Amino acid sequence: MSDNRFLGSGMKFPPQIDPATGRFALSSGAQSVKESVYLILMTHRGERWMQPGIGGELMGYAFMDTSSTMLSIMSSELRRLILEQEPRISSVDVRIDPGVAEGCLMVDIRYTLAESNPADNLVFPFYLTVDGEEELHGSQY
Repeated sequence: MSDNRFLGSGMKFPPQIDPATGRFALSSGAQSVKESVYLILMTHRGERWMQPGIGGELMGYAFMDTSSTMLSIMSSELRRLILEQEPRISSVDVRIDPGVAEGCLMVDIRYTLAESNPADNLVFPFYLTVDGEEELHGSQY
């Protein structure tokens, strides 16, 4: 089994309490990298005032047209963003499927971890409209 200590560990996202210890749950290894990618995608650049370079402008794509040109621009931007902000990843492939549901893009992010080279992926639903989220998942509240 390979040594994944270089991948690090940290507080699990979304934050959870470990019922056995009563402390915040931790994630490590490949799971930590996956959670980091999700945080990068969900954070608006400048939102974290102690680290203003973290995150991107993903919400700027809301209400965009879903032409192949715009999907290609979004895909390239996501790839650049992940490679720039997550040093534990060596390569990224982003594929966007606009045909899942009205108002929703399914973003499939496949990446390779640096040093150990295992492949992993994250499927990220990006809602173009508020109604699209409710149609896909139903009301959560």
